[in-house]
Amino acid sequence: MENIHINQLGYQSNIKKVFYYTGEGTEFQVLNKINNQVVLKGNIHSSSFDESTGEAVAKGDFSDIKTPGEYYILIDNKASYSFKIDDKVYEDVKDGLLKAFYLQRCGMELNEEYAGKWKHAACHMSEGILYDNPNTKIEISGGWHDAGDYGRYVVAAAKAVADLLLSYEFFKETFQNEINIPKSSDKLPDILSEAKYELDWLFKMQNPKTGAVYHKAATQFFPDMIMPEEDLEPLVIYPESSPATGDFAAVMALASRVYKNNDNKFAEKCLLAAEKAWNWLINNPEPALFKNPPNMNSGEYGDDSDFDERYWAAAELYRTTGKIEYHDNFKNIFSKLSDANTLGWADMSGYGTIAYLFTEKSKVDLEIYEVLKTRFIEKAEAFKEVSEKDGYNVTLKANEYIWGSNMEILNNAMHLIICDMLVHDHTYIDAAIHQWNYLLGANSLSQCYLSGYGSKPIMHPHHRPSEGDDILEPVPGLVSGGPCSALLDSRAEADCKGKAPAKCFTDNMESYSTNEITIYWNSPAVFVAGYLNYKEENKK
Repeated sequence: MENIHINQLGYQSNIKKVFYYTGEGTEFQVLNKINNQVVLKGNIHSSSFDESTGEAVAKGDFSDIKTPGEYYILIDNKASYSFKIDDKVYEDVKDGLLKAFYLQRCGMELNEEYAGKWKHAACHMSEGILYDNPNTKIEISGGWHDAGDYGRYVVAAAKAVADLLLSYEFFKETFQNEINIPKSSDKLPDILSEAKYELDWLFKMQNPKTGAVYHKAATQFFPDMIMPEEDLEPLVIYPESSPATGDFAAVMALASRVYKNNDNKFAEKCLLAAEKAWNWLINNPEPALFKNPPNMNSGEYGDDSDFDERYWAAAELYRTTGKIEYHDNFKNIFSKLSDANTLGWADMSGYGTIAYLFTEKSKVDLEIYEVLKTRFIEKAEAFKEVSEKDGYNVTLKANEYIWGSNMEILNNAMHLIICDMLVHDHTYIDAAIHQWNYLLGANSLSQCYLSGYGSKPIMHPHHRPSEGDDILEPVPGLVSGGPCSALLDSRAEADCKGKAPAKCFTDNMESYSTNEITIYWNSPAVFVAGYLNYKEENKK
């Protein structure tokens, strides 16, 4: 069964459908699961060696099947996992990926009405203590737990919120349904209500006197595998940093634009906070980078530059306000960046480029616009080229299966989708869908890298609530980090030593380097799922 690799959720009717095979057969059949009738016969393409998995991988195309139903593939009397074909096949997982953010909420009780059996008491309600001024305490409840731990980190939050806001800005028609979360306002769709919960926490992380933004709020050390309400260690608010301040300015400017038509008062508050943060950046041109202080062991989220955050902030503030001062700063920072197409928390420049490429055409510098567009397309072409050569059509090379490889794959899918929006070339969408299929089981391990979904979901993520709640199933809707060839924890070293890069994964709670979760791995998945559902919405 597990040498036939498919998207375990299924496929929409009109998209390209490919399975991957590592056996000896040369022919395949697709059967209807209800009556076991053959609906398609086909030939398996000849196999080729795939460096990332160390396997000879063959492919079969069953795109001709468009009739809704549940199916499975049969090769040499061995069956694949079943899958559905339905234009709404990704609607539930889209909602589940978004609902996972609610299940990561900090500072409030998750009651059974919304959280089901994954309910828990309110947590981390104490005031935070300023690291460099222990006599000062600040109320910092709220926001999302960042990952498998309970820290809350501004730079990570900014990426996650940006992905959600862009999902809504580009594909709002598919985010109108309710996902059963507490509403912050009847005026807001659930995706904006959920993002607002994090934005409300981010406001608390801004120094009201200076406009600078504290880097993170966390305990001194990572807690044991306990429930969040059992984590009673003092909360520390760590020093301000220019990357955190730049990310804050950018995401608040983006939020101001997105919320304007739903909640203008909140939008105005976001813009005021963004401009205050920006003024601090202007008055403090030297980087104020962050490193964990001695004897502090929560997530660092350090950086070696703040150019990308300043670039993104200037772009978003210009797109939102049209003020020339932001445009001038954007152009100045652009001249110093050799590449501005990355969508990771450590390099947010790609978000600045996206903001500029979707700024009203009459307001941009056309020379810079064309350079950015060309570079954006060139990077999409590079992703597509790698995907076409890879045995599983993944956009990663063998040496790129790093910690959080699934984020890289989903970020690449985001890039490809946005490139299609710029130039309307559906080959970018085909490549993006391959990344989505990989996440949901079309990979060498037949692993659905998502809790609660698929025939072989992750069951033991490095996620404290999933481990500490005595419930068999983990919290649903969480994206796992995926293969990491560096083997950065002892469990990965024990389980994956000697394996090919794309096979360096273990579904084990102890393996934080392959099986942790984070909000900013979920957020690009929401974007991709939003796009796939949006396209079907537009076909009505």
